[in-house]
Amino acid sequence: MRILLIEDDTGIARFVKQGLSENSFSVDVAVDGEEGFQSVLHMKYDLIVLDIMLPKMDGKEVLRKIRSMDIQTPVIFLTAKDSESDIVHGLNLGADDYLTKPFSFNELLARIQAIIRRDKAVTHPARLQTANLILEPDGHRVFREKTKIELTPKEYVLLEFFMRHPGQIITRTMISEKVWDYHFDTSTNIIDVHVSHLRNKIDKDFEPKLLHTVKGVGYVLEDRG
Repeated sequence: MRILLIEDDTGIARFVKQGLSENSFSVDVAVDGEEGFQSVLHMKYDLIVLDIMLPKMDGKEVLRKIRSMDIQTPVIFLTAKDSESDIVHGLNLGADDYLTKPFSFNELLARIQAIIRRDKAVTHPARLQTANLILEPDGHRVFREKTKIELTPKEYVLLEFFMRHPGQIITRTMISEKVWDYHFDTSTNIIDVHVSHLRNKIDKDFEPKLLHTVKGVGYVLEDRG
């Protein structure tokens, strides 16, 4: 599951990201409202944790803009304000929940999990599937037909990224940003090594072959049969 954290306080951002990562979430961080808004436009997230007091564009404006574009990603407001009027205003703008600072990480985690459970029950499929390759996000399970495939945590996140974008060419830069959660020299072969290991597990002993290299560009997961 991928979460966008929009928070300009580096201490809070580091603390929240570390805690969510330890609970198997993939986390992107934006340090101002403008960067956060652009991230929402270019990547699909399961949930957004959004501070209200942000530079360049405040959290309320970020939420207003994404809701005006009919982007319905669940949003939890983080705010130092705890007056009833601020809370009501945020919820009226389309926030799903709010948490006032200072807050405990366990409370934030519980609210995130509650929203994701609710959202899954309403709109999310119980599994992702391309041909006979099946990924079950709830249990982190992967199958080809009835054969269970064991993946490392990084291989699982990489496969989930591919399966949420079937038929789309995924570049090495996209993988470095969205799977590794940081920028690094894409001229190294670390991405190719992980993709090769993943391909051996999901394709080597099965048909049809699904994970293909697009020479000079990246990779694509699709059934070409």
